[in-house]
Amino acid sequence: MLYCDGASRGNPGPASYGFVLLDGAGRVVTERGEALGETTNNVAEYRGLVAGLEAALAAGVGELEVRLDSLLLVRQVLGEYRVKAPGLKPWHRRAVSLLAQVGSARVKHIPREQNSHADALANAALDGRAR
Repeated sequence: MLYCDGASRGNPGPASYGFVLLDGAGRVVTERGEALGETTNNVAEYRGLVAGLEAALAAGVGELEVRLDSLLLVRQVLGEYRVKAPGLKPWHRRAVSLLAQVGSARVKHIPREQNSHADALANAALDGRAR
């Protein structure tokens, strides 16, 4: 299971992402939070998804459920919404390409409260950048 989140203080503003990859027993395989500098919240969300998918593929994951609290991202990745913002298009293409490399992948929208671990990683990265 992969949980991803992006954070931005201002839109655009200082931004970061966080992701946590869990194994089938719910144990953390890898997690990361990274400050991104100035960007939009949606770019931060995509950057978190891409970084998480890269980590999942590096770990050899063949089956993956991706959980995101950004309904926009979920719908864009599933092809339900078009990607209009030019700054999102390369990140969207990369995310879709990485998802296709996973043997079996599902993308699911979850409430923000269920994404607290990835959110905490994103906010910790953002706070570290601000100090």
